[in-house]
Amino acid sequence: MMLPDYRVRQRDYLLEISRALTSRLNLNEVLRLILQQAAEMLNGHAALVALVEPDGRYTIRQSYGIPQPILDQLQPMLNQLEDVGEAVTALERNLIAIARAVGLGLWQVVSLPLKIEGEEFLGALYVFRVRGGAFSRDDRRVLQSFADQAAIAVHNARLYEQLSYEKSRLNAILEFSADGVVIMDAAHRIQIFNRAISNLLGIPASEAIGRKFEEVLVLQHKRAGIALEEAEAQGWPLVSASSPLFVEGDLLRRNGSLVSVEISFAPLFNRERKLINIIADVHDLTRIRAAEEMKATFISAVSHELKTPVALIKGYASTLRRADAQWDEATVRESLRVIEEEADHLTELIENLLDASRAQTGSFKLAPVELDIDDLVVRVAKKFQAQTPTHRIIADVSPTMPLVFADEARITQVLSNLISNAVKYSPPGSEIRISGRATPKEVIITVADQGIGIAPEERDKLFERFYRSERAVRRGTPGTGLGLYLSKAIVEAHGGRIWVEDNEDGQPGARFSFSLPRAH
Repeated sequence: MMLPDYRVRQRDYLLEISRALTSRLNLNEVLRLILQQAAEMLNGHAALVALVEPDGRYTIRQSYGIPQPILDQLQPMLNQLEDVGEAVTALERNLIAIARAVGLGLWQVVSLPLKIEGEEFLGALYVFRVRGGAFSRDDRRVLQSFADQAAIAVHNARLYEQLSYEKSRLNAILEFSADGVVIMDAAHRIQIFNRAISNLLGIPASEAIGRKFEEVLVLQHKRAGIALEEAEAQGWPLVSASSPLFVEGDLLRRNGSLVSVEISFAPLFNRERKLINIIADVHDLTRIRAAEEMKATFISAVSHELKTPVALIKGYASTLRRADAQWDEATVRESLRVIEEEADHLTELIENLLDASRAQTGSFKLAPVELDIDDLVVRVAKKFQAQTPTHRIIADVSPTMPLVFADEARITQVLSNLISNAVKYSPPGSEIRISGRATPKEVIITVADQGIGIAPEERDKLFERFYRSERAVRRGTPGTGLGLYLSKAIVEAHGGRIWVEDNEDGQPGARFSFSLPRAH
């Protein structure tokens, strides 16, 4: 039995649309094809499709045969409508009214909703024509077939958009995660190797993908947990899959160095409970280990710093209290002087600890005034020269230096910390020079010594809380690792900066400089 010609054309059109649905992911292209062929099939002169957007607006997504000026008039009207059901019929009325006003005469319209079973209303398909009689029931059935295709196209496109968005979001999360993330298949072949693990190991993702996990992440010095291959030999992940699997140890970097890490493994199964992926999260423990070492060093240093004055205070006090001895006035005064000095030392240590806590919480209090910095430098230098006759402390600051806006007590603390460090790390008889210079916006003070110097790799760490250089620790030089940290916090609280560099002309020692804003 031969099909009528329009049935053949409908079948051909729908086949072409079906092919477009399976070969094209651009929704607008597919909708344009649907509108064009629906209009041709129904002898229409124009067509459009309006969709309910994810934000609830009813918008014209695609049109055929309708001039842009008319579309520009329609869309603002739709934006004012709150009810989508009302928007479908309102669009018919408005389009017909506008078309008649501009002389297009599009007075017949047929519209059908775009719906998929189980889904909400997606939009509507409209076809307009000038002549040919009213749209019949057969016309509506034909249009329904095109509306069904349009609904499928919209539904698929939105699913694809949602999938693409979720994939992009997941890729961004993986790529920019602070932890290293490695995703491998069941055979341990790496499929995803994010930026963090690439930077950690110094291995580009292009080199890692496709290789075995154990070839790229070489674990040494295991300290806790169980390695992936060992766990699989014991039945993981089918056995105790709910228990976290982790291992802690050192990973070998490309440059031959080691980095301390903790690796957590999570299995990913399909619906048939078949293992398809293993996800490894690599957490860098370097900062944690450094913090632990720093904390241990700090506790040791503070314990030593506390023990010395406490022992002296107790020793002199016990001596003075001896009932079997009679002390002359000079001895008593000297003993009390030592007790007072050591008590001041304890007070200073406690104040430094409190200041470190304030600096960490950002609660540093300043009382800035217009300050004559050259006079302050001279006074602090004289005080230290009187206390340390074994070094030559020279204040080489011009008396014409501009005023700064600063807290005198705090800047005295910074100068004292820098000069005290210079004395500690310089040989007896050496020179410590304090100089200054002014720029249009700031004043810079420099404390230069002739001591052991600062290793280049330690310069960024020097101003960290509790940090002490390896040379200082080896030499047994006393200190808590708080002086430079507090100096940095004080200077930055004033809006200045602090830094360290080598002495000029290759001379031994180091130069610590800090800047303060000039007083206006």
